[in-house]
Amino acid sequence: MNVLHISDLHFGPRHWDGNNKVLLKKINSYKTDIVINTGDSTTDGLEDEYAKAGRFLKSIECKNIISIIGNHDKRNMRSHELFRKYIYNPKVIYIPEMAETKKKHLFLNRKITKVRDNFTDINFIKTISLKNKKFLIISIDTNELYSDEGYVEEEILKAVSKEINQLEYDLAFLMTHHSVLGTDECPLRNSALLIDFVHQHKIESVFCGHTHEMELMRTTDLYNGQSFTQYMCGTLSSCNHPKDDNMFLYYENCGNKDMHLYLVRIFVENGKVDFKEEMVF
Repeated sequence: MNVLHISDLHFGPRHWDGNNKVLLKKINSYKTDIVINTGDSTTDGLEDEYAKAGRFLKSIECKNIISIIGNHDKRNMRSHELFRKYIYNPKVIYIPEMAETKKKHLFLNRKITKVRDNFTDINFIKTISLKNKKFLIISIDTNELYSDEGYVEEEILKAVSKEINQLEYDLAFLMTHHSVLGTDECPLRNSALLIDFVHQHKIESVFCGHTHEMELMRTTDLYNGQSFTQYMCGTLSSCNHPKDDNMFLYYENCGNKDMHLYLVRIFVENGKVDFKEEMVF
């Protein structure tokens, strides 16, 4: 399976200001089975930003494009509806409305907000069959409304686990926006819960974004002997932060021992777009 990983497109005032057609041509030049987008498709969660991001993503020539929501995408009370309208509309895993939760703004009062859906999280699982193997993609929404820091809700993890336990699959991947292992200035505050979730379901690969930096980390629980690798992608949005890792990642033979990871950096100078590809391993 070949996977192309993009993150933090940030359509809006601070969006990458190069030529989108050139970028799409480069992205579409890779033989890709799955495209994963690990969040922050917008800058402020506005509807026009969602619409532009949606058009960009739909221009990627791949049958399986899976996107998750990011903290910038949740800067709008209607974010969860706009995300599902323009970006990706999975079957969301719900919990009972009256369940006791600690995540702020997990539920909204419909009588006040006038929005169709009063549940603000977008957690889902998706199975994809490729080359006689069944891959399970798990998305955990690590975002809270109006907050840059991340948080996961224990009741949601239980609900997702219940769904996972009813499925048969060969390999499971996890998609989150915030890093499970990182300690950046806007971290996932209760990451230990999600790490336990990863070990529980024997997930070997975690894909994330958020920091606008590339980071490749592998961790091993020495007591239980379980390991997983976290792949953090940089950003496609560079005009606001010149030192960001403006890039995307391409995983060839993902999930196999002979996997190769390619880093594709993007440079914009005098309005001209250039690419530099590097095989990491």
